[in-house]
Amino acid sequence: MTDAATVPLSERVLRGDPRAVARAISLIEDESPQGAEVVRRVFARTGRAYLVGVTGSPGAGKSTLVDRLIAELRRSGKTVGVVAVDPTSPFTGGAILGDRVRMQSHVADAGVFIRSMATRGNLGGLARSTSDAALVLDAAGKDVVLIETVGVGQDEVDIVRTADISIVTLVPGAGDEVQALKAGIMEIADIFVVNKADREGADRTVASVEALLSLDSYPDGRWRPPIVKTEANTGKGVPELVAAIERFRAHTAASMGQRRRARAEFRVQELLAHRFVQHVHDQVLEAGEFQALLDRIASRETDPYTAVDDLILRSVAGPGVAAPSGPAGATLDHIGIAVADLGAALSFYRDALGLEVEAPEEVASQRVRAHFIPVGDSADRRTGAAGPNLELLEATAEDSPIAKYVAKRGPGLHHLTLRVGDIRASLARLKAKGVRLIDEEPREGAHGSLVAFVHPASAHGVLVELKQATGVPVERRPTERTDS
Repeated sequence: MTDAATVPLSERVLRGDPRAVARAISLIEDESPQGAEVVRRVFARTGRAYLVGVTGSPGAGKSTLVDRLIAELRRSGKTVGVVAVDPTSPFTGGAILGDRVRMQSHVADAGVFIRSMATRGNLGGLARSTSDAALVLDAAGKDVVLIETVGVGQDEVDIVRTADISIVTLVPGAGDEVQALKAGIMEIADIFVVNKADREGADRTVASVEALLSLDSYPDGRWRPPIVKTEANTGKGVPELVAAIERFRAHTAASMGQRRRARAEFRVQELLAHRFVQHVHDQVLEAGEFQALLDRIASRETDPYTAVDDLILRSVAGPGVAAPSGPAGATLDHIGIAVADLGAALSFYRDALGLEVEAPEEVASQRVRAHFIPVGDSADRRTGAAGPNLELLEATAEDSPIAKYVAKRGPGLHHLTLRVGDIRASLARLKAKGVRLIDEEPREGAHGSLVAFVHPASAHGVLVELKQATGVPVERRPTERTDS
């Protein structure tokens, strides 16, 4: 039985097996669960490698510069890993991984591992899996990991959130005298490299960057990015660049933990967002529902914020808590009971039945005081109240709808409340079907919700309230323990 069959992939990565490293990075690129498992298993053994980011505009000679950096680092005895990112075609999804061609001279070197990967549509100059690929190379024992971005623009600066040091590569004669004065990518540089320095205009490019740096006084010993002139084709200036990298590493040794913590924060947020979207697609949405939702947004039946709020609620609270969209998916939220004597009502529901009654909430728009009585098993994560509920309604003004109702019909069942995911879309559907509405636009209700009423004439004599919880969680109101 072969070693590959008996030894876990993560262990072979930690041993520095190049085939295992290649396999692990492929799994990570494919967002396979096995790739995530490899990262989990090797993560505690990482943190030794120094991550050097090389970025800059297209045609600046980044790949050739990285090739020369590999050679210089190997001369000093360091092992090197390379993650070179190439753009993906928006039409075919393919990529020409040209970095492999430019770095062929190191293929036979066991101390060098080079991996090219495509962006697969990811913005920011890197592939989504770049940081995890660098982790694998770190775990495999590489001393330095060089990360080369695609040719990036002024605001594609993900490299600063991925590497320990960011090298911005400029080239004379490509408008960099102006680019140097612009925000974005120029602000992330720990070292500026003016490559192809044998070209006309190199000194002018250096002067432009110096002018930019002179705008800041760099107080309190703060690192001032040096400008290194290189000719990557011949290797001229590359030893000076490696020396500058080592000076920066020594200068920032004390604060390296802060930079890596910020890197961890970015990675966790990025991974959380990606995994949440996957969860919504795999676990929350029904087949075809996402396309239908996009159609509703395009036709202005709902808006993106409401749609996302509904998806978040359904993701966090589970199925059945919020309706997908409209009356067909509505769920019972509570039953409203108008009371004339609140003390008598509480003596029955609280004292005789032993139910917990929440502290009252004033609903100014309806001139009513509401007491919720949770009687269901499920919980509405957005309001903090169990549901379905009973709602005792006490008028706070003689001209309020509850006061008029009690005066005309006496205390009793006042309305049913159905919870919907998108109240405006629900109202639009009902109006289109000729349903008579009391409220054509929602108004504020209890617990910060949005509510609207359907006329009893269209609901077979029952007053129906539609309710959409807002995206702002509220604290669970304390249970009332004193008589009113």
